[in-house]
Amino acid sequence: MNYNSLGTSSLRISEIGFGCMSLTGDAAESTRILHEALAGGINFFDTADLYQKGANEELVGRAFQGRRDQVVLASKVGNQWRADGSGWDWNPRKDYILSSIEGSLKRLQTDYIDLYQLHGGTLEDPIDEAIEAFELLKQQGKIRYYGISSIRPSVIQEWIKRSGIVSVMTQYSLLDRRPEEQTLALLQQHNIGVLARGAVAQGLLINKPPKPYLNYSEAEVQQAAAAVQAVSGEQRNATQTALRFVVQHPAVTSAVAGIRTLEQLEEALRTPATPPLSDKEMDSLRASITANAYEQHRIAD
Repeated sequence: MNYNSLGTSSLRISEIGFGCMSLTGDAAESTRILHEALAGGINFFDTADLYQKGANEELVGRAFQGRRDQVVLASKVGNQWRADGSGWDWNPRKDYILSSIEGSLKRLQTDYIDLYQLHGGTLEDPIDEAIEAFELLKQQGKIRYYGISSIRPSVIQEWIKRSGIVSVMTQYSLLDRRPEEQTLALLQQHNIGVLARGAVAQGLLINKPPKPYLNYSEAEVQQAAAAVQAVSGEQRNATQTALRFVVQHPAVTSAVAGIRTLEQLEEALRTPATPPLSDKEMDSLRASITANAYEQHRIAD
């Protein structure tokens, strides 16, 4: 496994991270998968208080009890479940962030979270207030660093200007190259780590039947998946090609893969040892489909 520094932080995280949201099955099997991931070299595990109404954090906390010093734990805040459980509302206010951390710490069975992320964001948010909350949590030792999870360039730009974020989690894949236009270069320029999720585009790039995705038609999705298959083979399968496309971007610190099974874990763990995509292969993948761009939430020219 390869490890990279996350932005300006002291955290060294695995090139392939573990997106824990996908762990919704048997608890014992999920725990085994988490243990195998750690044994295989993955040290970055991402969860959120939103996932399964906190049960996902509880699962991760139990799995790594007694192994806390071996893992980099990331969680998220900002989506508040309604009292009747019917859904959640966006709440980025300072008091909510400061109160929510207590539940996450308890569920994760830890005194601190390595990376605490705002789980979304808009320009209408009380951004400075949210930043105050994260900075206070750092001072209190309850978190080591903070970041945001966002696909909105305009929001990302504001947080870069106004805060001490060390990372941005964003969706990025061959079928979602929107970050290439404005955000990846900007984050690289400011030495802010990129945690890329969605590398296999809901499985559409590897094994799922084609369907429309974002602004792409079913035919275009099929074309991109065919290009992935064309540069894959015995030494690197389609999943590993899709992950390689993401991690080989110089701005990306880690590809956070949603892993549900031991088979998926094995594919992910073997990715760093597979042959890198050549310039010719990268060009072939990029040429297979027209790059998309954000239509909303753009950074003003």
